[in-house]
Amino acid sequence: MRRLALAALTLLALVPCAPLRAADEAADASRLFQQDIKPLLNEFCSACHNPDKKKGHLNLEDYTKEPPRIEDREMWEQTRDMLQSREMPPEGKPQPTEETRQKLIDYIDSRLASFRCDDKVLPGRVTLRRLNRAEYNNTIRDLTGVDFQPAADFPADEVGYGFDNIGDVLSLSPILMEKYLAAAEEIASRAIDVNYPPSPKRRRIEAERMKRFGDDSIRPEGNLLGMYREGGGKAEFVIEKKDDYRISVRAAGDQAGPEPPKLGLQIDGKGVKTFVVENHRDKPRAFSVVIPLEPGNHELSIAYLNNYVVQNHPDPRMRGDRNLFADYVDVIGPLNLAPPPPSASHALIIPHQPKRGEERKAAHEILRRFASRAYRRPATDAEVAALVRFADLVRSEGGNFNEGIQLAVQAALTSPHFLFRWELDPTPAGKDEIRNLSGHQIASRLSYFLWSSMPDEELTRLAGEGRLTDKNVVAAQVSRMLKAPKAAAFVENFAGQWLQIRNLAEMTPDPQSFPEFDDELRAAMKRETELFFEAVMREDRSVLELLDSNFTFLNERLARHYGIDGIKGEKFQRVSLKPEHNRGGVLTHASVLTITSHPTRTSPVVRGKWIMEQILGAPPPIPPPGVPLLEEQKAVDATASLRTRLEQHRANPDCAVCHNKLDPLGFALENYDGIGAWRDLDGRFPIDSAGVLPTGEKFSGTVDLKNILKHREDFTRSLAKKMLTYALGRGLEYYDKCAVDDACKLLKSQDYKFTALVAGIVTSDPFLRQMRQRETE
Repeated sequence: MRRLALAALTLLALVPCAPLRAADEAADASRLFQQDIKPLLNEFCSACHNPDKKKGHLNLEDYTKEPPRIEDREMWEQTRDMLQSREMPPEGKPQPTEETRQKLIDYIDSRLASFRCDDKVLPGRVTLRRLNRAEYNNTIRDLTGVDFQPAADFPADEVGYGFDNIGDVLSLSPILMEKYLAAAEEIASRAIDVNYPPSPKRRRIEAERMKRFGDDSIRPEGNLLGMYREGGGKAEFVIEKKDDYRISVRAAGDQAGPEPPKLGLQIDGKGVKTFVVENHRDKPRAFSVVIPLEPGNHELSIAYLNNYVVQNHPDPRMRGDRNLFADYVDVIGPLNLAPPPPSASHALIIPHQPKRGEERKAAHEILRRFASRAYRRPATDAEVAALVRFADLVRSEGGNFNEGIQLAVQAALTSPHFLFRWELDPTPAGKDEIRNLSGHQIASRLSYFLWSSMPDEELTRLAGEGRLTDKNVVAAQVSRMLKAPKAAAFVENFAGQWLQIRNLAEMTPDPQSFPEFDDELRAAMKRETELFFEAVMREDRSVLELLDSNFTFLNERLARHYGIDGIKGEKFQRVSLKPEHNRGGVLTHASVLTITSHPTRTSPVVRGKWIMEQILGAPPPIPPPGVPLLEEQKAVDATASLRTRLEQHRANPDCAVCHNKLDPLGFALENYDGIGAWRDLDGRFPIDSAGVLPTGEKFSGTVDLKNILKHREDFTRSLAKKMLTYALGRGLEYYDKCAVDDACKLLKSQDYKFTALVAGIVTSDPFLRQMRQRETE
């Protein structure tokens, strides 16, 4: 009953309420309410919502004396939703007919649409949005240079209002947080080479395996070469390039006599260096020398030079047995070769390796730049200091500079300022008020709208200079950004969801009904639509060509499916269309025709619903409960044509409310079978693709229907709404009507050019401004 109360109240809220309404308009609205709405309230609502019962704490008499306030606007939309879902009136209470129900829904829509742009216009407020999977992958690619789709195994993104970038539905589950942590570690390890610059090549010669010279007192001792008398070992090695090399011998000794053991090093029979080995056997260390070497084969030898054995010396300090032990010999080099260039991802994060003693200063510079890019605005001193502490921690535990930066990058990639598109108010407001977005917030909105990724250097520069608060500068960026390679993301993510061609991956046409369908054809269908939309976008063509055009993109497989000759090979080509091809515009793309069909046949109902929702922006009502599906109607002759069966289906008044709108649109596409191939017969029945729209407009097929649609404002207005929803990452409100109106006016004034529509979106108040939050929120 609480829902009924809400519904009743909302119905009362459907009259113009702005203070500047003309008196006669207000009077007309009042008469309409008194004549059409109040009787319905009395019939379906007043029994529960009167001064005595006040179900849901609602007394209708309190709301029938004067027009309601604009503050009740949210309930208008809720009421419409309740009527469409048939939650109002509640079960067990008198129900309106479907015709009456639809009349109420249309009335609500008309009242919502009556909001004027000379009233107080609100820009709305966007919920804090996390990056969806596509945005995460693209941002990682542009931020780190690593392109390996780290979000591939993330949980699927929730969808709202037809798109997967809506802040209200993009939740953060525990499992997703775990995925973020694992991905950050993998990304940092791929992006940063902790061993760069690489150490010179090291050739290790194990001493105990060297060829021994001297007597049997030169012998292996475990993993050491023990030298108990003069003598030693030798080994051969190869040098490929002339340069300096470091020869390093790890050795230790038994100390005895007046001096430590002496280790002689020779190369090719020539003495190089004599090392004095003062450390004891339990503390081996390396003894090194740098020498030039020529390419070719070389012989290296080490030798014990000053054996000493005296056990009966008068001075006890001089008694003992001096010995020498060698662990291994390293030949390291070349030493003077310039290191190879770092990977692109490494250089993007660490442009230059710091000199010794300058590591901490370099860490501050590197992490400030990285954090500012990752957070899409200048990082604060506190944020940078926090990241530097991670680098300091690694170095304090013995790690190198690059390992420290790697851990700090991991931390940045799991920060809320990276994972979320942060547009929270810099300071709380005492009441709802409107503020302009900062330049960096606008740059972020632009880049995620058109590229599904972070701002590039030019957007960041313009934001830093304060120029992105100028609408002319914002509009000027549109053409540049739509021509950039990264605008392919707009095709994939906006067009793919608007036209619903992403659903192709889930379509499974029946193999017996459509044996020619396979994954190759599925991929070609999707690619045609993507290339076509991209051409309209990049060439700045009229958006009306999305409905009807004289070209498309085909490869041999898809052209054969369409019955178009002369196209060879797997590569897609731009193809000029002729009238006999029966193609042109997305309505005739196999991708759209397949996703709007059943597995075994076409569906005029589904196709009509798709046109209403995606093209005209007018979703049909939800079917009433208990209405049988077409296949379940026993009274229908199953041997009749599909059109005949649908006409019998519409004989039910409850069905006719929806199907009178849906079916004619779908009939226009009946010449295309369930996977988009042209046909003249449906089984043994000739196709009748003629129809009459609820507006009285008649058509005799797809060509006529396209001509009707492209000359109505419904399409451009619907496209503007879809694009604004995608750009804002939220559902549209009543006050967004003004932004849609302005975008459509600009579009029409510029011959419906694609960039004009985008410019209208990105220069609108909802895109550039937002409402502050109240202190209590």
